Amino acid sequence: MTPPLSEDDLTRLVDTFYARVRDDAMLGPIFNGAIQDWPVHLARLQAFWSSVMRTSGRYKGRPMPAHIRHAETITPETFVRWLALWKETTEALFPPETAAALQTKARHIGESLSLGIEFYRDRLREMEAAGE
Repeated sequence: MTPPLSEDDLTRLVDTFYARVRDDAMLGPIFNGAIQDWPVHLARLQAFWSSVMRTSGRYKGRPMPAHIRHAETITPETFVRWLALWKETTEALFPPETAAALQTKARHIGESLSLGIEFYRDRLREMEAAGE
């Protein structure tokens, strides 16, 4: 069973984590180049994690198209770094069981996004090879 997380917990997590992302040597340039309005984006991420961890239904977006738009800058290494930073942040903010639950969810989400981006890249290569 996933330990309970409040909306305040998730806000603290998202704010802390993305402050670290913005300052990170690898991830900062990618995120800062992609996000035009950080307060709006943070609110969207808080709704996303609320939906994921609390099944609140607050998030109404589609993460895959948003990530595919930035496929040229997202690599397997950036996913590894994102997950490492997420692990550090969740372990600093929460008890071990809660941190582990957040890490498991993030790992599954990262795998899904990574596979979707690779599928997109493969499809582009196929279209280019076919002269489309």
